[in-house]
Amino acid sequence: MFPHHREREQPIFSARAHVFQIDPTTKRNWIPASKHAVSVSFFYDANRNVYRIISVGGTKAIINCTITPSMTFTKTSQKFGQWADSRANTVYGLGFATEQQLHQFSDKFKEVKDAARLSREKSQDKELAHTALTIAAPQFSQDLADELQSPPVMCVNGPEDKLFRSQSADITLSSEKERIKKMLSEGSICEMNLEAELFTLQDSNSKLVAALHEANANVEQWKKQLAAYQEETERLREQVSELETHGSHGPSDLLKDELTQSLEELEALLKAKDEEIHILQSKKADYHEMEHDRNEAMHRLRDMEMRNSDLERRIQNTEQNLGNSLEDRDRMDTEIQRAIEILDIKIFDLNDLRQSLVKLIDK
Repeated sequence: MFPHHREREQPIFSARAHVFQIDPTTKRNWIPASKHAVSVSFFYDANRNVYRIISVGGTKAIINCTITPSMTFTKTSQKFGQWADSRANTVYGLGFATEQQLHQFSDKFKEVKDAARLSREKSQDKELAHTALTIAAPQFSQDLADELQSPPVMCVNGPEDKLFRSQSADITLSSEKERIKKMLSEGSICEMNLEAELFTLQDSNSKLVAALHEANANVEQWKKQLAAYQEETERLREQVSELETHGSHGPSDLLKDELTQSLEELEALLKAKDEEIHILQSKKADYHEMEHDRNEAMHRLRDMEMRNSDLERRIQNTEQNLGNSLEDRDRMDTEIQRAIEILDIKIFDLNDLRQSLVKLIDK
């Protein structure tokens, strides 16, 4: 019920793809689950040793699949693959833009599946205990809800007079609990979306940092080449000036033409290098903008975590109030039962008194 474990999940891989689900009626046709390509991410929970595939479209979770060792990702074409989720009773399909992306996702799926298998072998007892608790918790909540929705009805000595307890407090607590559940669910979906967006930004950030380092190294090298070319240009210009001063003819004219051509080639090369430096500077500006987006996403994620913490505190208070209400109801039921027993004794005494009076009157 509470998403404590989401704070411990870490993204390990992300790819963009078009998401499909199998038609539950025909089991043959594919139904698009997203209008455009969305991020499909692998997450790992270190404390529970659980791997999941999560994809969020807008405010709706399109894929929320826990990976098990029995799952298999099958490539059905050059850019399409699928796998079955028995827990959700469906089959997911992913359409990628390139064949390389499909291979990367398939390799990561196999790697995560093997890791899940090893994790299950090492902590099988812990997994069984956790599964038992997971199954018992919803059943306990359902029994508790049924008990709240069905107040007890009691009769005294078989008459049709019934004692009903007021349901106003229970209805108020139930509606408040459902409202908080809905708010918590919406907050969890937004948090998953922010985590997927943050992972995408981190991946882009690492790529931009690598490109920036490479560009800086290339800029230093190009600056050295540019200085060498400038020296060579100055030297050639001096030679051309000397040739013009001496007024040489014949073979010197040919040398002058060659020097002029070399000078033009060097100037064109310098212009090209200046354009490359300008492009690298624009990429550096894009990197700063991406860094700003990443910081903003981190801030939004922290705000969402604070909201989730507040919702958890409110749910805990509601559950505590609900427990107090149940204790009060049990105490009232005990008092009512005691009153019924006293009434039974009084009615029995009245019956004896009535029979005694009848006998006296007959005499």
